[in-house]
Amino acid sequence: MEVVRTPRRAKRRIWISAAIGVVIFGLLVCVGLSVYVGWQLTHKPRAPITVTPKDYGMAYENATFTSKDGKTALKGWIIPPTGAAKMTVIFAHGYGNNRVQENVPFLPIAKRLVAEGYRVILFDFRASGESEGDMITIGVKEKDDLLGVIDYAKKHFREPIALYGVSMGAATSILAAAEDSDVRGVIADSPFSDLESYLRANMPVWTHLPNVPFTYLILAIVPALADLDLGVSSPIHAVDRVAPRPILFIHSKDDRSIPYKESVKLYNTHPDVFQLWLTEKADHVKSFSLYGDEYIERVLTFLRSLEKTSFSGGRHSYSATFLIIMEKMKMALASMNESGSECHVWSVYVDS
Repeated sequence: MEVVRTPRRAKRRIWISAAIGVVIFGLLVCVGLSVYVGWQLTHKPRAPITVTPKDYGMAYENATFTSKDGKTALKGWIIPPTGAAKMTVIFAHGYGNNRVQENVPFLPIAKRLVAEGYRVILFDFRASGESEGDMITIGVKEKDDLLGVIDYAKKHFREPIALYGVSMGAATSILAAAEDSDVRGVIADSPFSDLESYLRANMPVWTHLPNVPFTYLILAIVPALADLDLGVSSPIHAVDRVAPRPILFIHSKDDRSIPYKESVKLYNTHPDVFQLWLTEKADHVKSFSLYGDEYIERVLTFLRSLEKTSFSGGRHSYSATFLIIMEKMKMALASMNESGSECHVWSVYVDS
């Protein structure tokens, strides 16, 4: 018996098929757009380096560092003070920037620190400036880059090490300090507390796309395609391994890119040893631009406090005085050995 389809049923099937097709097409468009935007976020055009320390009256050396991954070459500058260095301060730039970080900018800050007797190292993270690499990972692999620069500083210089970072560089500085106890302290200007949770709440700031569905698609697709674990970039889970070493948090209450409450969260984990300076009317990483002299003075005060403090567990566990005495003792022993004299050293203790 032949079944005759009514026009109404046929139209309904057509509409259902069309609707399914539209949904599938829409999903494909959303997925494709999410992949494209995610790729754009991790492959930012490199900001050109347009100035050097020489433009600010500073002598400097070009340097090549190796990331902790053992294969990524990183380019940078070493700016020495005129006399003996009190400390080496490593600058860590933000997302999509380079060692100059023109929107802060870094070089005027470096000039003030060098004038006060600090050695400054500025470098480009992977996929930024003149360094190797083709993907920005917002702290996940940048942590290894900073650890590589720290290793270089420990190998070539005797003085203690401090880190100064802004935005992504601030978060990365906390991550690196948590893994290297030789870092004496961190200055963190405008960090996020946890990359994944930050992106879930603030992705539209970077993508200019609706939170639903794009934030969820980007966070699901891009880490899988790029083999990234966003959980690695989580300062809130690293600060316990930094304390009791101090961190100075700087953040503007009017930051529209990374809310100041991100720094408040981090500070509240150890308010007994961490410091928090909240500024006003400054956009993202713009506190130095608005509070120039006060900004520098707070940074210098923090660094001076690090000079007077020693922490157990690292290469610089003892005071600078202890290191000087030990160096003199080694020279004396070498001299005695040459002359055939005997010398027995039982113990030395210096209260820092």
